[in-house]
Amino acid sequence: MSSAAADTQVVVLGAGVIGLTVAHVLSENARYKIKVVARDMPEDLDSQAFSSPWAGANWSPMGVHNERTHKWEKTTFNKFWDMIPSGLAIASPSKVFYEEDADLESMWYRDLVRDAMLEPSEVPASQKRGVGFQTVSVCPDDYLPWIANSLRSRGVEFVRLRVASIGEAVALAGPNGVLVNATGLGARSLLGLEDKDVYPIRGQTMVIDNPKVREFVSIESGNISPFGSTRQPTSPSPSSVLNNHGSGDVTYIIPRPAKNGSGFTTILGGKYQEGNWDTSFSAEDARGILDRCAELVPAIKDKETKILRHNVGLRPARKGGPRVAAEWMEVPSATQWITVEADAPTVVGRVLVVHSYGFGSAGYQMSWGAAEEVGSLIYSHLNQNQE
Repeated sequence: MSSAAADTQVVVLGAGVIGLTVAHVLSENARYKIKVVARDMPEDLDSQAFSSPWAGANWSPMGVHNERTHKWEKTTFNKFWDMIPSGLAIASPSKVFYEEDADLESMWYRDLVRDAMLEPSEVPASQKRGVGFQTVSVCPDDYLPWIANSLRSRGVEFVRLRVASIGEAVALAGPNGVLVNATGLGARSLLGLEDKDVYPIRGQTMVIDNPKVREFVSIESGNISPFGSTRQPTSPSPSSVLNNHGSGDVTYIIPRPAKNGSGFTTILGGKYQEGNWDTSFSAEDARGILDRCAELVPAIKDKETKILRHNVGLRPARKGGPRVAAEWMEVPSATQWITVEADAPTVVGRVLVVHSYGFGSAGYQMSWGAAEEVGSLIYSHLNQNQE
């Protein structure tokens, strides 16, 4: 990188998996002075105000695919796979079942997963077709603090602050600085940005402990996208969910590392309710999840199964898919809805703003690839600005 970018102040707004991963990629270059600013921090694992603590946090073949997102997913899958020896990630055998007309020979992710195959005898009588492969998963309870601790060891500063407007965030970066907007659902309410294409997809899951449940299993039916149903795949493609005709019922079983490396636990899912802001627990939803998953893996209803917790979170979706893009903004960037204090510093200049939000249910599995693209955008725009 050219010396023009030396000592550049970078503010990452948002401490979910996207914001943390972007900060981690950028922190590999000592020329960036990085500050993560957020209302909710990685240690706030019980907060429902952001989605990262509640995610399944595995790689699963969801229904939307294009060249750009494929690159993000391939990069991230490889990164997670390389983490397996550390215990942060685990590999698990997988089975994804499909309706009869699915073209299993042209699945887009064959070059991404490991050991893609499934014997016909392994497809249950209740299903039509299926594929198998090795996938990978992490546990947010360990993974988010690991990224945060890595960042702190590299000198990244964490600031707990509720930022009300994009102008306030831009001012934190300062003239000639960089703002990475990784606010997730917050991009909808951030004054001066107010992206009304951002909306929630409610999810509910449960975490169980049963050593017999060691495979990732899901059923594909319909065209549910990780970013919401407003985007449809152009050809038959797999999804990690089962859409029961608009009910929001989805079915998947995800093994993942247990907290502190003590074996593994399993997530049972789930719900996929677009536009639903309700973060309360539903016993009816929990019963449905347990019943649907047990149809696929009967051992789930064994007496030895322990239900450890229930998760309810809001996936940060966006119509048209994630926004990963750069723009220049002026400092100060005012809004009529916030009065600037008379003694506030009046600095003037430009700030590079790189947006990275709206990943829906694919935040973890696209995180490293998207973060690398953010890094490339910052590099190219800063150097163009110096020419």
